[in-house]
Order: sequence, then structure tokens, then C-alpha cells
Amino acid sequence: MSEKLQKVLARSGHGSRRELEAKIAAGRVSVDGRVATLGERIDTNAMVRIDGHEVTIKPPEDVVCRVIMYHKPEGELCTRRDPEGRPTVYDGLPRMQGSRWVAVGRLDVNTSGLLLFTTDGELANRLMHPGHQIEREYAVRVFGEVDDAMIKRLLKGVQLEDGPASFKSIQRGGGEGMNQWYHVVLTEGRNREVRRLWESQGMQVSRLMRVRYGNIKLEQGLPQSGWGELKLPEINYLRELVGLPPEQRTFVDPRQNETRQKRYSRARRNQTQRLQQARKVSRDTRQSTKKR
Repeated sequence: MSEKLQKVLARSGHGSRRELEAKIAAGRVSVDGRVATLGERIDTNAMVRIDGHEVTIKPPEDVVCRVIMYHKPEGELCTRRDPEGRPTVYDGLPRMQGSRWVAVGRLDVNTSGLLLFTTDGELANRLMHPGHQIEREYAVRVFGEVDDAMIKRLLKGVQLEDGPASFKSIQRGGGEGMNQWYHVVLTEGRNREVRRLWESQGMQVSRLMRVRYGNIKLEQGLPQSGWGELKLPEINYLRELVGLPPEQRTFVDPRQNETRQKRYSRARRNQTQRLQQARKVSRDTRQSTKKR
């Protein structure tokens, strides 16, 4: 049976449905030698090319949904390639053949914490869709005087440049002086929304870290730039959230604890190298700016 082109490509691991729809609309995808149109239907025998490169089309029974948890540090970009050579979240992910990792949302360069990746572009697309109202929890450190009236305004809703926004919950997390930590929960993923909400009240956000996505929490002990593969019950929890059928197979090795520790060690070394590279790029940029 035929299915929509963008859905087949997303399921086969060639990007999120949103990314693929943009490529199709831009004329970058062809089917059997002709430029594809958005919404056309294909079967698994079709020859599909993206930017001139033939891609693999997988039937549903050949696709295994994988999801990994990644601990993003500050300074890494949520992009596949950076023309300036800065470190990206994709640099240290496990390599695959015939598929690729699709990020579930984004974190800006100055935000750290939990980032999910999956091989199933349809799952990524649904998890990011605001209609599913999936909770995202952040630990945020703000500088300034926070009173009860401000908390009430942020819970009730304030007007941002792209529409009204609010926190679902705000919990105090301690701190010293004018620097205070809070745990806040959102059910959408607009660009820099946590920062913009606090800034609307004249507050300065000095640290921001995502610690939970739905019921998936950032694993304690997972170092920055480290990753770990989710187990089948966790994957099926995410799939059930967005109305997808359960996955039956898993790539998780029964020796996971041992192999994860090895990955963590590599992640620490990789993180150090990336930070050194990022600092060098930053120094070179500042020096170049001064010369101008």
C-alpha cells in the first residue's frame, strides 16, 4: 500500500516530517527521476533521491525505533553542521548506516540538559507537535527579586512577541542572595520560551538546564556530551503518548551498564576536546573582530 512521501522518509530515518516537507517543497526530493510534490504517495519500490543522493526506503516491518538520551552541554549547537566549525550535538552520537538520528526539538547554544534523539522521524514529529502538550521541565537560575505577584503572573500568562505564554508550574529550588533556582514546566517548545518568560518580568537568566521530557528524566551520572539508549518500555511510553503503535524490538545490549560506562569515558574526553575547540574558535573570532 502506498503512503505519503514525507511519512515514509521520516519513518525510514531521513529526518523529521517537518524537515522533509521543507525539502520536498524546495524541490530537493525526486521520485523515480522526477521532482517530488508535497503529499504524493509512494510505495517501498520507489527510487527516492534527496539532494541527488539515493536514499533507502524501509517497509514498516524493517524499521526498529531507537531513542537515545543525550546530555547537551552549553556551547554545543543543535545543528548537523556548523560553517564555523563549532561543536554540535551530533558530533558524538553513535554512527549508523542507512538511517540517522533526528533530534526531538532543540536547545539553544547557552542551554544544557536533556535532548532526545530517535531514528523514527514520525515519532520525533509527533513529540514536537504542540497539540500533544508534553511537559518539559527545566532547572533555571535567575538573578533578581522574585515575589509572589511575579510568580502568579508567570503562571497566569504574559504576552510575548509571538503570543501569550505561561508556565504550567513553578517550584522554588533554593539559592543564595539574588541568584535563585526554580524548576519550571512548559507544555510547548517555542524558541527561548523559558528565558523570554523570565525576561518579560525584568529577570536575568544565568543558567538553564532541561531535566525532564514527559516522564523521561535526565539520568543522574550521565556526563555532559554523554548518551545512553532508552530501553523498550521507555520508548513505548513515548510512542503511546503520541498515538503510535508499540515497538517490539530493541537494540539495547544486555551488557548495557558496562558499555554505557565506556561511552561515558569517551564522552568526557570528547567534551574536553570540544570545549577546547570552542574556546579557540571564540578567541579567534574576538581577535578578528578587534582587528577590524
